[in-house]
Amino acid sequence: MARIRLDIPNTADADWKIDIRKATARIPVAHRKWLTKLAEDTRERARKVFAFRGLPAPGPKGTPVEQAWRADRSKTGIRYRIDLKHPAVVAVLESADGSLPLVKAMLRVVEETVPVQRIWLDTAEGKDTPRIGFAGEPTEEVKEVLLTLYEDMVGRRGMSAELAKKTLAATEPFQNYQSLVASLPEVGQDRTK
Repeated sequence: MARIRLDIPNTADADWKIDIRKATARIPVAHRKWLTKLAEDTRERARKVFAFRGLPAPGPKGTPVEQAWRADRSKTGIRYRIDLKHPAVVAVLESADGSLPLVKAMLRVVEETVPVQRIWLDTAEGKDTPRIGFAGEPTEEVKEVLLTLYEDMVGRRGMSAELAKKTLAATEPFQNYQSLVASLPEVGQDRTK
């Protein structure tokens, strides 16, 4: 996702071993260290920009956002894991009862089959960032998911409406839907409002 442009004058053709067709070139030994450093710095800057686009927007008043995914780094590489502290995941795990082993197995299968290479290729080739966080989805669909989680937090988990709204406002992807979070009904109100 980054490019470096080198303008090499015709007078440097011999130093760069550029053939007559201008199809190949070899970096002169004197420039290799400098060019390698430039390439590493450029890749790092491009990576930061690209990674920043994938971060969730902060919650209200800049509060940190509870993300649905986390990246675990180890000596063998990076693994993407579902964050078990995410309110939607907590709700399912706590209410799974006898299905808990099945739910945990399903989450593990999802983690182990994240199509990282496919996402990377689609992004690199299409030059588009994949849609995330309900991007382009109708407001009613977002509200339905939000309302389901809210009712679980207030009903089954016993949170106050205020705490549930505050939690959801700082939870991925709902930090992007502050007006929907604020419009959630108080406990016992009609769901259709």
